[in-house]
Amino acid sequence: MPEGSRPSFGVVVTFVGSAALLVFMLQNRQDIRVHLFFWHVTLPVWFIIFGSAFLGALVWIGAGVFRRHRRRKARRQARRG
Repeated sequence: MPEGSRPSFGVVVTFVGSAALLVFMLQNRQDIRVHLFFWHVTLPVWFIIFGSAFLGALVWIGAGVFRRHRRRKARRQARRG
């Protein structure tokens, strides 16, 4: 990083959120039994927390990509017509 520049608000929030998630995962290390329809498995709670956060991040990123695509498409339409 160049001298005198500071990290953006988004970067700071990402690091704080990641640290909070890590602490939460480390505090929840017991195993639980998960039931989904006919599927049953025993997993550690931290793994379920991480998986949920990962899927949430994918949905968030996917929604951003979809929104960006729609905005680009609208801008192209506005330029043409």
